[in-house]
Amino acid sequence: MTRYIIDCDPGHDDAMAILYAAKHLDVVGLTTVAGNSSLENSTRNALAICTLAGLKLPVVPGLDRALIEPPLDGAYVHGATGIDGAELPAPGYDPLNRHAVDFIIEIAKAAPGELSLIAIGPLSNVALALRLEPRLAGWLKSIAIMGGSTTSGNRTPYAEFNIVCDPEAAAIVFDAGVPLSMVGLNVTRQAGIAERHIARLRQGGGRVSSAMADLLAFYLAKMQERYGTPTAAMHDPCAVIPLVKPGLITFQALPVHIELGEGPLRGMTACDSRPMRRDHDQPGASRPANCNVAVAVDGEACVDAVIDTILGYDRP
Repeated sequence: MTRYIIDCDPGHDDAMAILYAAKHLDVVGLTTVAGNSSLENSTRNALAICTLAGLKLPVVPGLDRALIEPPLDGAYVHGATGIDGAELPAPGYDPLNRHAVDFIIEIAKAAPGELSLIAIGPLSNVALALRLEPRLAGWLKSIAIMGGSTTSGNRTPYAEFNIVCDPEAAAIVFDAGVPLSMVGLNVTRQAGIAERHIARLRQGGGRVSSAMADLLAFYLAKMQERYGTPTAAMHDPCAVIPLVKPGLITFQALPVHIELGEGPLRGMTACDSRPMRRDHDQPGASRPANCNVAVAVDGEACVDAVIDTILGYDRP
């Protein structure tokens, strides 16, 4: 049986991903990282989301910055706390007095081949764990990543937020040899949260659905203000959905390179989809595929699946 750790930086869409995963997968813990907001906010938000939903998943703080550079943040979308828009309950329990990197290594070592990571924030914790314990790549079953894009970025014209927050970490993870899946902006932008989805949550009228309606109303307004789109991309749950409903997102095995140079392309996920031979001894051959990259999605079905799950928290 596969067990999962969600490495996250909650985050409105992180909250959706956590609630969706906790109902459908064997989630053994949440590790937090600086990203959408500070590490302190990410940890508190993870605890508050779990408290809201009656979950008591272990929450383990990790890195408060990227491996090399100072941290970025997503306050322009997620607000000052990282999850503005609703009165969430005070955390009902404390985070574990451990480091996320140690937690990942320990859980993987205890049952090699049974742990998969769902990484929906910057990849700093995951990369450091892989560097500190070289055997971890062989112990992990897989890593599902929300990040990157086969087309344009969001934080920059070419780079997606989670990757550009810590490009060096992303390069370590993509080159580690662990089976990877990447669900990027090219797909998540097609899974849009609209007013009708928020209305469904409000009609639910329960504690969890009402709080999530408030959070998503804030998130939608911020996304419309910044990007001028009628919907808000449901980024992070799209990394979880293929683990529960594999038919909703289509993947293609591709070589993915993380651009580390200084300049406008820094943090870009360069996906090589050319129809070329990938064996090294051929002139002009491309690199072997190192990632299953999401290339198509049934966006409406994905959003409906997550909304249905959230509504389920308020049912007896």
